[in-house]
Amino acid sequence: MLAVRAELHFAIVTTESSPLDGGEHQKNEGKMNYRAVLIAVVASLAAVVEGQVIGHNQVRPFPEPEPVTFSQKAAVKYKPQLKIEDGCHPYPAVQKDGSISGGLKWSGPQDGECTGSKLGSQIYARSKWVNDVWAIMYAWYFPKGRGAVPVPLILRLFGHRHNWEYAIVWIDNPELENSTILGVSMSASVGYASQTPPETRYVDGDSVKLKYYYNHLLGSTSLQLTEATGEFQDLITWDELSKLARYSLNHTDWDETLFNLAGLKMPLKDGVFDELLNKAWPF
Repeated sequence: MLAVRAELHFAIVTTESSPLDGGEHQKNEGKMNYRAVLIAVVASLAAVVEGQVIGHNQVRPFPEPEPVTFSQKAAVKYKPQLKIEDGCHPYPAVQKDGSISGGLKWSGPQDGECTGSKLGSQIYARSKWVNDVWAIMYAWYFPKGRGAVPVPLILRLFGHRHNWEYAIVWIDNPELENSTILGVSMSASVGYASQTPPETRYVDGDSVKLKYYYNHLLGSTSLQLTEATGEFQDLITWDELSKLARYSLNHTDWDETLFNLAGLKMPLKDGVFDELLNKAWPF
C-alpha cells in the first residue's frame, strides 16, 4: 500500500476564571472550554487531512499559473518537450487537496490504462543555484514503469507501480533575458546522463527535446535526448504547489517493490532534490 504520513494536532483552548466566580458560572465556563477544545480539534483535523489515495485517472493537475518570479519565468521558458516512445504517458501525481495517485499495478501492455489523463497532465519543477550555475529540475510521474536498476533477462517482462523521471536544465542566469542553456542532465537506466551543452538538434528554441523509452539492454525505462518533437505539460513549480500537495509529495513512499529495489523517489522532494543535483553535476 502507498504510505503517506499524516499528523494530528490537538489545540487546547482555555480561558481564565476569577476566584470570585460562582460554581454555576464555573460549570458554564467548563462547558464553553470543552466546546472550544472540540472546535479546535475539529478545525485542526480538517487542516491536516491529506494524502488520500485516489485513482490515477482521477487526479486533477494544477493549471499552469502565470509566472511571476525570475525562477518561475525561467522554469516556463526552458520547459522540456517529452516524446513518449514506450510506456505510460505522464500523469499528475498529486492534486490541490493533497490526494495522491494510486498508480497502476504492472500488468498487460506497457501503456495499458495510461495513454493520458482526460483531466490533463503535469510537469513539476524546482530550481536553485549550484556552483554558480542555475539548475532547473523537471520531474514527470508515470502510473507504472519498469525497473530503475538492471535486472536479469528473465525478469525484464515485469515492472512496478509508479515511476518518476527527471531532467535538469542548467543555465547561466535566470534573470538574464538572453540566458543560455549550458547543459542538460536526465535520469537514465542507471544513474543519469548529461550533455554540455546539448547539441542543437536536440533543442527546439529554448526547449530541450527528450524521449521516454524502454532500454531493452538494461531492462528499464529512462529519458534520452531526441530529435523528435514531443509534448508539453502544464508546469507547476515547487513553491506554487499547495501546502497539502507539497506535504504529500514529500512524505509519500512511492517505492512498493521488494526491498525498495526500484529506488523510486520523488526527485523534487526535500533532501532528494539536492542529492540528485550534486550527483548529476555535469561540469
